[in-house]
Amino acid sequence: MSDSGRDIHDIHDIMGLAPVIPVVTVEDPETAVPLARALVDGGVPTIEVTLRTPAALEALRRIAAEVPEIAIGAGTVLDPRQADRAVDAGAGFVVTPGLTPSLLRWIGEAEVPCLPGVSTVSQLMEALEQGITGLKFFPAEAAGGAPYLRAVGGPVPEVTFCPTGGITPSNASGYLALGNVACVGGSWLTPREVLAAGDFAEVTRRARETRQLAPTA
Repeated sequence: MSDSGRDIHDIHDIMGLAPVIPVVTVEDPETAVPLARALVDGGVPTIEVTLRTPAALEALRRIAAEVPEIAIGAGTVLDPRQADRAVDAGAGFVVTPGLTPSLLRWIGEAEVPCLPGVSTVSQLMEALEQGITGLKFFPAEAAGGAPYLRAVGGPVPEVTFCPTGGITPSNASGYLALGNVACVGGSWLTPREVLAAGDFAEVTRRARETRQLAPTA
């Protein structure tokens, strides 16, 4: 399966591209392409564009068309209709904050990798019943943080997580030290004020710093 020029087979491939999946809210589609290029220049070849603004779908289209070396995902996908629109716009993977029966059905039929969100063991087990072994843990800090994931790793070692929500440069390494965490989701690479200023060199600098994140016990 092709994902914006990358050979992406499943969500685990995407989770392995970088320690951090940048979670981005795009207000102006003109910033989408230089933003994506800045992340790639910093060694982070993946991006999650949240569907929280009117500019999101156009941002997906532009990145998919002009930055083929990045794996581009659509985040904050709440229902199958949004998922379809995101894929039509060029999203190569889909990220949801939670799971519903209709989303589970959509994921089972999807032709793109998906990273559905869970926050409880029951939701985790429901996803596992459907063969889903790559999950977003959200909201990570509010839902129990690294200690929660460490505890979950015992009964369900086959599941790999991308914790998102409250992740910062100061706590990311603690998550990355866990055996069942492949990467984290974070918005600190692309803060609103940096994007508004068009300071894409700063985005590249922050991306390079994330490549240096080392797991800590």
